[in-house]
Amino acid sequence: MQGAGHRVAITGYGVVAPCGIGKQNFWKGLLGPSLSGSHTVEIENWDATSYYAGPKEMRRADRCEQYAIAAAQEALEQSGVLPYDRSRIGTIFGTGIGGLRTLEGQVEVRVAKGKERVSPFLVPMMMSNASGAAISMRHGFQGPAETICTACAAATHALGYAARQIAWGRCDAVLSGGAESAATITAVAGFVNMTALSTTMVSKPFDATRDGFVFGEGAAVFVLERLDLAVKRGATIYGEILGAGSNADAHHITAPSPGGVGAIACMKLALDDAGLSADQIKQVNAHGTSTPLNDAAEAKAVEAVFGSNKPPMTSIKGVTGHPLGAAGALEAAAVLLSFEHKLIPPTANTTVVDPEMNVDIVIGKARAWEPGPTISNNFGFGGHNGSIIIAPFVN
Repeated sequence: MQGAGHRVAITGYGVVAPCGIGKQNFWKGLLGPSLSGSHTVEIENWDATSYYAGPKEMRRADRCEQYAIAAAQEALEQSGVLPYDRSRIGTIFGTGIGGLRTLEGQVEVRVAKGKERVSPFLVPMMMSNASGAAISMRHGFQGPAETICTACAAATHALGYAARQIAWGRCDAVLSGGAESAATITAVAGFVNMTALSTTMVSKPFDATRDGFVFGEGAAVFVLERLDLAVKRGATIYGEILGAGSNADAHHITAPSPGGVGAIACMKLALDDAGLSADQIKQVNAHGTSTPLNDAAEAKAVEAVFGSNKPPMTSIKGVTGHPLGAAGALEAAAVLLSFEHKLIPPTANTTVVDPEMNVDIVIGKARAWEPGPTISNNFGFGGHNGSIIIAPFVN
């Protein structure tokens, strides 16, 4: 982060997603068959037993929190012991909704059995800050523990803010990322009735025939660390956060600003923060939800920012679905894996890119590349825009 002080390394990350649990299984899923045929893509046969002391503790955590705890465990196993004062290790987390499954379930309990049967754990299970708080308490991290709730941009905003805590010298390490598990019957009905979900039940970002998104879920958690301290302790460095941008469309509660004006400004903010020019970006990990308006606006924005350079662009949502507030976290994990494997995963289900889009969408199969600075975008209801730039570590 240019001029902000310390460089920020990523020394561990964990993933829980419908296409794979654990980061390497997640990568296989990104390259594997797409998931379609339903309004939702959910994690089948999820079992959180191994992440909790017993069944009672597990039942007191919404699935959103369970995913976060599992991803954090993988991340911390990779990073190794963080040898810092607990008050200098933060937890900055993102979610769009939080424990909606618990809330909907307890409403059903109240209607069927009366208010006396509502669980006393309803509030701590449904609150949006539960996932980040649970990570902080489980591991004794006493630095800033904050949750960002900016719809589908939440995890990207959380990662950007977490990196700044380190760059500014306020923390030595921060656990950051996002989690979501909100595909309840009522939530799905709401998205269907607002015509946001695909009527064909296929997510095909930037395709000429795209018609909406498929609801996803999952979590990814990252260990961010002051780079010089990480090098000193011999940690493996998976990547570096160079910069981030955040702004608002101030246009409409659900629709993006015409022509992607807000997204253009957000990407430029991230580039400025990283001290990079547009031609130094080697990949765009798109928000790419598969909705007509959002994909069109993002494509226009990318064209405006990068022009004839046309960095390869991909969206993973044809495989993961759209996990709302966890989207930016899963996509940041995909970027790190693309560094490791020197491949950009394809935009699943997309066969004919909308001819009105003057961008280079990776389709069909993974594309070989020489890893370099990558910008990852997320745009949320409410006009929230977030962009983050991640790069391979260069000493």
